[in-house]
Amino acid sequence: MVQAMASDFKKHIHPYISHMSNPIYHAIVAEVSDQHRTKDGHTTVGYALYIHSYRSFMGRAVYMDDLYVMPEFRGKGIGKALISKVAQVSDKGETAGCNQLHFTVLDWNKSSMDFYHSQGCFDITATKGDHCMRCEGEALEHLAQP
Repeated sequence: MVQAMASDFKKHIHPYISHMSNPIYHAIVAEVSDQHRTKDGHTTVGYALYIHSYRSFMGRAVYMDDLYVMPEFRGKGIGKALISKVAQVSDKGETAGCNQLHFTVLDWNKSSMDFYHSQGCFDITATKGDHCMRCEGEALEHLAQP
């Protein structure tokens, strides 16, 4: 079953088509055939959300906000197929010439860190000194005041 599913799902990694003329994000979904659906009947088993961005020192980039694969489908190549599709987006189309894919990983998520490292990704926090910053809630409201 795993071999059949691995080859089967690759046909079902595709962009989510938004009906917005200028979407604020893009999605790629991973689907399996009906014969491999989850016990709850789902055929969508993973997704990647990303946006196009620009880095002042590096040029065009893609920021992957989320990569998720349902636990029972992990280790079957779906995550690799999803991140590969996001990387392909950075090389073609709207972001052609993009040379970076950015994303964050929660520090407790060792399995994800191991996966990304196995794909050739690296942690820039220590090497580049970049830190991911956030402003939210009352602080964001205060910041928005003229």
